[in-house]
Amino acid sequence: MGRYVARRLLQMIPVFIGTTLLIFLMVYSLPGDPVRALWGDRPADPQAMARLRHEYWFDRPVLAQYWHYLSNLVTGNFGTSFVTGRKVIDVMAETFPVTVRLAMVAFVIEIVVGLSLGLLAGLNRGRIWDKLVLVITLLLISIPIFVLGFIFQMIFGVQLGWTSQTVQDSNDITQLILPGAVLGSLSFAYIARLSRTSLAENLRADYIRTAIAKGLPRRRVVGIHLMRNSLIPVVTFLGTDLGALMGGAIVTEGIFNVHGIGNTLYRSITQSDNTTVVGIVTILVIVYLLSSLLVDLLYAALDPRIRYA
Repeated sequence: MGRYVARRLLQMIPVFIGTTLLIFLMVYSLPGDPVRALWGDRPADPQAMARLRHEYWFDRPVLAQYWHYLSNLVTGNFGTSFVTGRKVIDVMAETFPVTVRLAMVAFVIEIVVGLSLGLLAGLNRGRIWDKLVLVITLLLISIPIFVLGFIFQMIFGVQLGWTSQTVQDSNDITQLILPGAVLGSLSFAYIARLSRTSLAENLRADYIRTAIAKGLPRRRVVGIHLMRNSLIPVVTFLGTDLGALMGGAIVTEGIFNVHGIGNTLYRSITQSDNTTVVGIVTILVIVYLLSSLLVDLLYAALDPRIRYA
């Protein structure tokens, strides 16, 4: 197992370099001059513009800028925003925990609700509960997140009055339940349908029939034998979805006024703050890579036949 983890970590290095290089080239090759944009409609000072371009390496080739960024990244330096003048690491330290809490709320909701609905539908395939779950999940998949967010605001915030329409304190995790439910709605719909299909298929497997024939209690058959094997495709989805939740929070955070990494990323894009954009995307790439590694390691726990050399 140790050799496998070490090999996977080494494989992440070229993937990380390739991904960040692609993002860097896309961001820094966009048309327009971010330094000139700082002056807006006012007359620009050529000397000040030249000084800023040299200070932030904008007067060098793009590959030289990327090498400079990568060299600083090794020491934990994500650069300094030329729009706000703040270090990017400080901006992320302030906003990243908010998005992590929001993603964790959505992650828990999608696991609990998604697996519960999938179990209900899978064990009652073809019955009324199965059809009801399929209809509900189809509706959630069909409705865009920004539309669903406004619907939840109207129902739970305005009509029922259970919560405020927008988040007043991003550090209060109880206020993140509603935006977390919106953020995780699409994911738990997919989990419900995925687990429902996997459970229904495994119910017809020989090992389940053997376990029932041996007289094992239904709770043990479902909870240990059936769920353990049916969770492998669900774990695969959850591993990739964790990074998607953090990256996709940009819409949800905008609707509910959550001051997290998604809101910061949106403002940085509109302000052409390339340094902050690349820094945030770099963190999201790392989250994707680590969650992918965690999924592979969980396979061995779920399926004893899987062994890593």
